[in-house]
Amino acid sequence: MKDKFYNYIQQLQDKITSKLEAIDGKAKFKEDLWKRPEGGGGRTRVIENGNVFEKGGVNISGVHGKLPDSMQKYFGVEDADFFACGLSLVIHPKSPMVPTVHANWRYFEMYDQDGNIVDQWFGGGQDLTPYYLFEEDAKHFHQTCKTACDKHSPNFYPKYKARCDEYFYNEHRNEARGLGGLFFDYCKASNEMTMENWYDFVTEVGDSFLEAYVPIVEKRKDLPYTQEQRDWQEIRRGRYVEFNLVHDKGTLFGLKTNGRIESILMSLPPHVQWVYDHHPKKGGEEEKLIDVLQNPREWV
Repeated sequence: MKDKFYNYIQQLQDKITSKLEAIDGKAKFKEDLWKRPEGGGGRTRVIENGNVFEKGGVNISGVHGKLPDSMQKYFGVEDADFFACGLSLVIHPKSPMVPTVHANWRYFEMYDQDGNIVDQWFGGGQDLTPYYLFEEDAKHFHQTCKTACDKHSPNFYPKYKARCDEYFYNEHRNEARGLGGLFFDYCKASNEMTMENWYDFVTEVGDSFLEAYVPIVEKRKDLPYTQEQRDWQEIRRGRYVEFNLVHDKGTLFGLKTNGRIESILMSLPPHVQWVYDHHPKKGGEEEKLIDVLQNPREWV
């Protein structure tokens, strides 16, 4: 399973980076191949200063070795080895009219001292973080997520949409990071789903990513915007940074397992503002967005 999934994310990385380069028309992804001293490595691809994308990363990794002490305590195990692989991406467009997007699809195995698999699971999801609210974009993104989920279970979309709203939430701000999407974790074999079934589901969602995001980019990338709207985008990006550094489990896992810092922090946007006690104008488009972030909606 680990070889099969790693092969899948390699191909998906190629497909996504090629498409995003074509949309940008100027910038190309720079590739870094890296090795982790304890075992494994990855392929980081970053795009910067393009016509459409200000900064973005589409990374894959496959790492293995002894599970660090902090993670052994977290999982309640002793002397365990692990293998983890996944694709993680964050795209920060230049225009405040185009939303930031994040996605991640991952697979994890844990082994006993004899090398037998004692646990294995899939996780992942995709979510949208706009700076200005276009309801049709939110509906399109969520409908694409729902269509992928419905092929596997009618329960998946409502369940993983709710988990996404719950997970990508800045508690210290009392607001969601964005408009959500899907979030699933610890997807393990059961009476209803084999690991092969989970593989089919996770790859279905992975394959739906470009269909969910690209039409929104193409519709919004050439809209005009003002400096004031750009400032708002940078203030909202600050909230994105806060979530990733304070709450995000993937970031914390990477830092605690001696992950590659450049790959972990590639999710941070290049230009951000933190304005003291900032509040959007009453009745403006900015306030409309905040209202939805404080009261997550059912989009489809």
